[in-house]
Amino acid sequence: MHQESTTCCIAGGGPAGMMLGFLLARAGVDVIVLEKHADFLRDFRGDTIHPSTMEVMHELGLLEEFLKLPHIREDDLVARFGSEDITIADFSHLPVKAPFIAFMPQWDFLDFLADHGREYPSFRLLMQTKAIGLIEENGRVGGLKAEGPDGPLEIRADLVVAADGRRSDVRAAAGFTVTELGAPMDVLWFRLSRRPDEPAQAFGQVAAGRFFIRLNRGDYWQCAFIIPKGSLDKLRTAGLDAFEAGLVALAPELADRTGELASWDDIKLLSVAVDRLQRWWRPGLICIGDAAHAMSPIGGVGINLAIQDAVAAANLLARPLREHRLTDADLAAVQRRRSWPARVTQAAQITIQNRVITPLLAADKPITPPWPLKLLQRFPLLRRLPARMVGMGVRPEHVGPELRPRR
Repeated sequence: MHQESTTCCIAGGGPAGMMLGFLLARAGVDVIVLEKHADFLRDFRGDTIHPSTMEVMHELGLLEEFLKLPHIREDDLVARFGSEDITIADFSHLPVKAPFIAFMPQWDFLDFLADHGREYPSFRLLMQTKAIGLIEENGRVGGLKAEGPDGPLEIRADLVVAADGRRSDVRAAAGFTVTELGAPMDVLWFRLSRRPDEPAQAFGQVAAGRFFIRLNRGDYWQCAFIIPKGSLDKLRTAGLDAFEAGLVALAPELADRTGELASWDDIKLLSVAVDRLQRWWRPGLICIGDAAHAMSPIGGVGINLAIQDAVAAANLLARPLREHRLTDADLAAVQRRRSWPARVTQAAQITIQNRVITPLLAADKPITPPWPLKLLQRFPLLRRLPARMVGMGVRPEHVGPELRPRR
């Protein structure tokens, strides 16, 4: 069995893991990031880069280079209720360097972080390497057991970070208690071609019993169709033709493209879960991002929360890790810093789920916009509130002095 040692070993090369690995290496901490896939070229669902994330890039001096990557700029969010368009959020007034949402392929975002991480000798990224267990000694986590392209691997580390998503294997191995908050919906993801003359703006369409979202990915639409929790088998029984007919009823302009869905294999299910850990850490181990708090897709804020967790963890842990004096109090401080934003955001999502999504999915008659959305239409100034919540989140993090370049 091959053995490695490092100061911090991060399981998961998603937004939280890659951002944390890059920031710790920038602060002079020896770090290894494990990514189970061979590359980042996968069909991610969450491609939203929020203003708060771009503000972090600005504080790191990387924003100008970052925005040279292919992306679609969204200054506001619009939804159509029946035949009425409602502007839900206006990001243009946010007090940041980049007051908009950037729809960017997540593989470009992750490659960008990896490339900048490799500029530091203390950064190592191990691809095709999956965490499969913990190394525990005297009641403390002392590293990870992994499986890589060359076989079994043991990595000894002062700190293990679980950033491997809502179905975290590391979280499960650590035996953390998960509180399930529930979700009334699942999401079907698929792609349909996009014509050059079509609007570039991301768009949501709402009708009785249906909720459909389109995200612009250049030559195709990334589509999300929201369905009641556990109803996929019922849709399959009704048949693909019936599903396509329901889609056309909601978005007639797509009638000439629904044939691109040749089978149910072209439609992927995201089983929505909203949960959080009661405690994010054990001695030698901490969870961040979806591993600590799985978010609803409402608002697309899951990536935002994950990035903010990574920045906070780097701010609080870089010095004690670099000086090899990490304590349980340091880990508790990360949870204390980020638990409240996660709880507030999840509470807002659950309120929307219960008061908007559930009644909408159960409706069988034409609908009109809920009164809070009508207020947004009547008083444009109010659109800044959801823009702040979606674009910046609760308690946005900033780059601390420990994250300044150390070469």
